[in-house]
Amino acid sequence: MSAKHNQSTRESPGLDHGILPTLLGYQLRLAQVAVFKDFAASARDFDVSPGRFGMLVLIEANPGVTQTRLAEAVGLDRSTLVAVLDQLEERGLLERRRGADRRTNGLWLTRRGKSLVGRMKERIRAHEERLAAELSEAERRTLLGLLRRFAER
Repeated sequence: MSAKHNQSTRESPGLDHGILPTLLGYQLRLAQVAVFKDFAASARDFDVSPGRFGMLVLIEANPGVTQTRLAEAVGLDRSTLVAVLDQLEERGLLERRRGADRRTNGLWLTRRGKSLVGRMKERIRAHEERLAAELSEAERRTLLGLLRRFAER
């Protein structure tokens, strides 16, 4: 692979990026920006960020999940998560129900939330196909595995 292929497409001619092109964190950040940009274009009419979409999918897959468990799953502190959940609840996408011990709230998608998530999943599948279009299935599996290893640290 030539040096040109090793450089990020975000590098501009005449600008020395020093060691940045060799740093994993830098390349992951550039990749995240590209993925989020495509996600935003794909899901523009839903007004849901990638993070909020992930939360809604987790709630859909785990009806009654507690706020604490969801916060752990998405890597947010509980107070930050509560503010996001408040916004999603105000939009009518989820509801909180008192848990069995009265100290916890379980989270459920509303009918509107289920509908939105269902429609978004279709759009996000197309987004994912675009992202992986130049990867073989084996490369895609390898990339996902490597990213999971980073996330497990």
